[in-house]
Amino acid sequence: MTPVGYDRLVAELKNLKDVQRPAVIRAIAEAREHGDLSENAEYHAAREKQSFIEGRVLELEDKISRAEVIDSSKMTGKTIRFGATVTLADEDTDEESTYRIVGADESDIGGGLLSVAAPLARALIGKEPGDTVEVTTPGGSKSYEVMKVSYK
Repeated sequence: MTPVGYDRLVAELKNLKDVQRPAVIRAIAEAREHGDLSENAEYHAAREKQSFIEGRVLELEDKISRAEVIDSSKMTGKTIRFGATVTLADEDTDEESTYRIVGADESDIGGGLLSVAAPLARALIGKEPGDTVEVTTPGGSKSYEVMKVSYK
């Protein structure tokens, strides 16, 4: 993953541990004070939220401990690899689009962040400007020409 993606996961984990976990513990304590727990909707909702938070904390700790952070700003060249920013031209419409190839946890196609596991990214790896890639999409086959490759 990129340093930005790593920092985002670390910030989410810190928020869960330092803000949300203590808040849900207080909510459970308040709900307990209302008496009968078997019919206490506030208590059950708080416990459910606590369960979600604890699960997400474990998931984030695992991802962070196994993360391989790659700083693409130190990369150069014209061959597409992880971290590359790629400008593509749709060969049917000549419409250009730009994507950055990032880790799966960072992807946001609307924001131009393409998961390295996505079919388009897999097809692009190893290509250079001027190369053509064909990708099968749910809407059919699409061909793109690689216009530009850069590392930021």
